[in-house]
Amino acid sequence: EHYEIFYCLEKTIRKLIVDSLEAAEPKTWWNQQRIPQVIFLDVQKRMQREKDFGITLRSDDPIDYTNFGELGEIIKNNWAVFGSIFDSPKAVERVLSNLNLLRNSIAHCSPLAEDEIVRLRLSVKDWFRLME
Repeated sequence: EHYEIFYCLEKTIRKLIVDSLEAAEPKTWWNQQRIPQVIFLDVQKRMQREKDFGITLRSDDPIDYTNFGELGEIIKNNWAVFGSIFDSPKAVERVLSNLNLLRNSIAHCSPLAEDEIVRLRLSVKDWFRLME
């Protein structure tokens, strides 16, 4: 259940980023001006690693090769775009940081303590509240 919640949340955050940056810079938004250089290069390495292993690529879209923490960095790096969606970059950073901590246990199939389940639910609510 918690994995499904986080999966859906991560997909919606990626979609928000793609939709917002495409609206600002159609078709060419994935570049080193929009994406912090370290993220841009790490994504290239991840994509190349899958090619080198000869496995089916998980996606043709570079955003699908970002990790959760990197999504927050992309939002902060493009605050001119996302400032119309969110009120505070610090609030976005705080909520995403909380979610990222919870993500580690969820992604590695560790059970969540009852307090962490509550924290996950509140953090998801916090995320959506940021966009109101």
